[in-house]
Amino acid sequence: MVLNSYAKLNLYLEVLNKRRDNYHNIKTIFERISLSDKIILKSRRDKKIKIICNYPRLPRDSSNLAYRAALLLQDSFKINKGIDIKIIKRIPVGSGLGGGSSNAAAILIGLNKLWGLNLTQSKLANLAENIGADVPFFIYNSPFAEGGGRGDKIKPLKVINNLRLWHILVVPKIEVSTALVYKKWDRLRQLTESNYDVKILILALKKRDLALMGKILLNNLERITVKLYPKLSRIKEKLIHLGLKSILMSGSGPAIFSVFSSRKEAVSLCRQLKREKKFWQVFVTRTI
Repeated sequence: MVLNSYAKLNLYLEVLNKRRDNYHNIKTIFERISLSDKIILKSRRDKKIKIICNYPRLPRDSSNLAYRAALLLQDSFKINKGIDIKIIKRIPVGSGLGGGSSNAAAILIGLNKLWGLNLTQSKLANLAENIGADVPFFIYNSPFAEGGGRGDKIKPLKVINNLRLWHILVVPKIEVSTALVYKKWDRLRQLTESNYDVKILILALKKRDLALMGKILLNNLERITVKLYPKLSRIKEKLIHLGLKSILMSGSGPAIFSVFSSRKEAVSLCRQLKREKKFWQVFVTRTI
């Protein structure tokens, strides 16, 4: 079985408070984008779960979310089969694009079919919550969704499902520690609170008002991540110098994206950015 495992962007990310379980409550708007990994599943007669990947630093054990997803289904439903999981990585690791979470969701969806479990989407989403906060979003076949709780309480935004945005995505060659970013947020919370309203962003998306959307894009982790990893400010300065306005970091970073209404405009600017590819990776991607 061959599966596409798509990345995500956060068009809005507001951290509300720290929870008793040491996670954080957030409000977010997820967008599923066309940048993707490819996953190939092959059944085994034994019960082993084997990860094969073209990215040498990717964990092959239970610290890998795809491995944990397979193990969760195997244990929960007493499956006496194993699986070879080949992951062809294209989503940069540790970038704030949800690659590991997307891989885990793809495994849940794929093995649900391959092992004939017949689990509903809702049941798969409930299982996904046990693996990681972003995993449930990828279970739903929805280009846009609102996320609450840890980001795991998903409400697909069906009213804007037919909207397609184009993006330039710039990913510097650094890996950000999400735990460190949130630890810093706990100390500096008073500096990152916002008066923005996620409902206004949803309305702007519904009306396809990109000018309004650009003003409401929010990530109150961005200031903290840039302070911890100053190289990110250079990317933002470059994008601003090129005349871009709708610029935001995704998740805890370091991926930074800009919003366009057409592929032509995005491709043109992408060529200019790729001249400095030794510092970062650049992608043109769209809503999918």
